[in-house]
Amino acid sequence: MKPQSSATDRPAIAVSTRSDTPAGTGGDVPAGAPAGTPVGAPQASGRGTLLAALGVVAFSLTFPATAWGLEGFGPWSLVAVRSVLAALIAGGCLLALRVPSPARRHWAGLAVVAAGVVVGFPLLTTLALRTSTTAHAAVVVGLLPLTTALLSALRMGTRPSRTFWAAALAGAAAVVAFTVQQSGGALTTADLYLFGALLVCAAGYTEGGRLARVMPGWQVIGWALVFCLPLTVFGAAFALAHEPVHLTAHSVAGLLWVAAGSQFLGLVVWYRGMALIGIPKASQLQLAQPLLTLVWSVLLLGEHLTPAAPLTAAAVLVCIAVTQRARG
Repeated sequence: MKPQSSATDRPAIAVSTRSDTPAGTGGDVPAGAPAGTPVGAPQASGRGTLLAALGVVAFSLTFPATAWGLEGFGPWSLVAVRSVLAALIAGGCLLALRVPSPARRHWAGLAVVAAGVVVGFPLLTTLALRTSTTAHAAVVVGLLPLTTALLSALRMGTRPSRTFWAAALAGAAAVVAFTVQQSGGALTTADLYLFGALLVCAAGYTEGGRLARVMPGWQVIGWALVFCLPLTVFGAAFALAHEPVHLTAHSVAGLLWVAAGSQFLGLVVWYRGMALIGIPKASQLQLAQPLLTLVWSVLLLGEHLTPAAPLTAAAVLVCIAVTQRARG
């Protein structure tokens, strides 16, 4: 497929055909608006918040689904097979809609997305979840919004307000305190995997959010998955030959969710939401993700929550409300 000058050259695919208006902003950017911060109609802002929130819900199921998948697959097999399945879904969509290849100037950004959210985060968190509980792993997810906002500020020149940062730090502190208390305050050897996952995922989110302003978000993750397909096919074949597989209802359901839900559909709505409301604000919606993960852990894995859960949930929701109102 011959590379074109832009992934959005075709009017039927592009979100916006105006070169001076970032895709998904819903209108012109007023003079003096902070760089990298989309400004649009209230309807676009509400739609972006809804899409980003749907992405958070999809991501909140990732750890419980991974725990299910590990019941029947080895960690390397689970990560490789989920990426192959997600790439087949994405590639089918790209072919069906005859989407042209992304411009060469976007390849480096897509490589960052692929390294961060297609390979790095799934692999590192899966390795960590072999010995860590979902509650302990949620510490990392609680820190992810703040890390994403920091990398966004460095990468895209965004300058959120002091109110925004204060609310973000308060929300992150509340989530960390809650999740550390849930795990008994103990640190495990899985922490190196988890903190590595935090960094690579934040980089992938930041670069994906930037690319989603010039091409549809589903194409961002779609091309990242397709670009990794040769590596993941080889990895899946090698891992399946060396790791035992015991198919169960849980392991198959977990695999299907992390492939279709977490790896593709969740990232589609997440990147689109970031393009509409901006990376810093969208990232703060993830403050609710650890708490949602803990709820799913109770329902799906039989884990127990302490009475601190509703209090922390209320504090996090207040922080989210403040960050959404603060100019970023």
